[in-house]
Amino acid sequence: MLRKAFVARDPGRLRLRFASRAVLGIGLAVVVCGLVGHSLVAAITGGLAALLALFTVTDPTVRGQAVTTALLPAVGFPVLALAAVLHDHPLARDTAFLAVMGAGVYARRYGPRGHSLGIFAFMAFFTTQFLHTLPGQLPALYSAVALSLLSASAVRFGLWCYERRLTAPAAPAPPSGAGLARVTTRQAVQAVTGGAVALMAGQLMSDQRWYWAVGATWWVFVNTASRGETLVRGFRRVLGTLIGIPVGLALVVPLHGAPVPTALVVAAGVFGIFYTAAVSYTWMMLSVTVMAGALYGSLGVLDPGLLALRLGETAVGALGAMLAVLCVLPVTTHATTDAWIQRALRCVHACTEEAAARLSGSATADPAPRIAELEALLGRVRLSLAPLVHPLSPLRARRARAGHVLALLDACAREVRGLASVAADPEASHDARLAAACWRVENAVEALTGRTAVVSAAPAHPVATEPALAHLHSLERALAELAAPLHSPPSAPLVTA
Repeated sequence: MLRKAFVARDPGRLRLRFASRAVLGIGLAVVVCGLVGHSLVAAITGGLAALLALFTVTDPTVRGQAVTTALLPAVGFPVLALAAVLHDHPLARDTAFLAVMGAGVYARRYGPRGHSLGIFAFMAFFTTQFLHTLPGQLPALYSAVALSLLSASAVRFGLWCYERRLTAPAAPAPPSGAGLARVTTRQAVQAVTGGAVALMAGQLMSDQRWYWAVGATWWVFVNTASRGETLVRGFRRVLGTLIGIPVGLALVVPLHGAPVPTALVVAAGVFGIFYTAAVSYTWMMLSVTVMAGALYGSLGVLDPGLLALRLGETAVGALGAMLAVLCVLPVTTHATTDAWIQRALRCVHACTEEAAARLSGSATADPAPRIAELEALLGRVRLSLAPLVHPLSPLRARRARAGHVLALLDACAREVRGLASVAADPEASHDARLAAACWRVENAVEALTGRTAVVSAAPAHPVATEPALAHLHSLERALAELAAPLHSPPSAPLVTA
């Protein structure tokens, strides 16, 4: 697990830059809040706002990211006010919290921007519970949040906007549908149901920290699309919290709230959150737990019992999410995985078409955007298959089969990237063998996605010396091998959840 988080491949050092920029942006936000005279509570609120802006805003273009960041106060400020006004009215407060939770999940249907705004709205309500915000504190909190978002934006869009030099990543649209057939609608209902269970159980455990359980339920639902993904995410959230508690105690308790060392621990936690998020949810949750422990230490309320309570509330919240996805409008992992695999294969088809057109002399053909889209789709496939390839999965045969599918899809992506690289070379040429190979690849994809008859075994080829032809032959072989695991009988589905 440690190797996966800290030795994982980091092309272009993007994760390192992402995490380093987050520490800089959030640090600047907190310093600015301190310089203008805001209280520690307001500075923490501003720092959390900056963290969310840097972490959750994922629009594919820099312009889109800037617009979404500018819209965050439009949803955050009203929710902050609502939560503060309802602070002393438990029934109304709880009802509003669940409504914000459901709306936040439902907003995913509008793509990355809806996803970001939904998270910010939920966390605005959560933060008021965390800091016991009252209406009289709202002006200071609004000022701190606005200053922090401006500071984080200055770093992200001015000082260190490395995305301007990168190909804009594609953001796969969520599966379509209407009404309860839409995944986001079903998950909104599930989130409200799971949140209600977590809220009631959390209040039985603590009438002061109950919101931790609701927060755990919320974050289990974020970036998941099926019950299998949700179950694995819930397990990893509890595991990360369990490991993070002793680590947090060992690091924070000896500091006795000293400002500078505590700030360094918080910065390390922030770095860990951003650096490990893409490769290990367990390590991300460990970092979150350490950061939360340091924040409580700075507020002077940290003790082992509090962190133990956090573990219990996290477990209750994860259990609420698991019960909801299993019992309320379940979204099966098999259907979700199949949909993402189909989209990834069609993207392979599109990549090959663009590369072939480029090789044949087209000046407008460009496979690069399709390559970025394929990477994003494969990320969704990996997330969807996570329940089956998890080391604790008892279904050994299906785990091996799912791993084989992932390996073959990765091989397809590797060969398509190589083909695109060759096509970008102005000296590359096109011949009849390349045209025939591209046609066979496209036909194989159509077969795998159910548009034609089942794909046959790839023909044997002599060793190709031309790079483009070698990539196409390897792509053919990978697609031919995919036919066996993807076209298994219905009685032996790839996944069962």
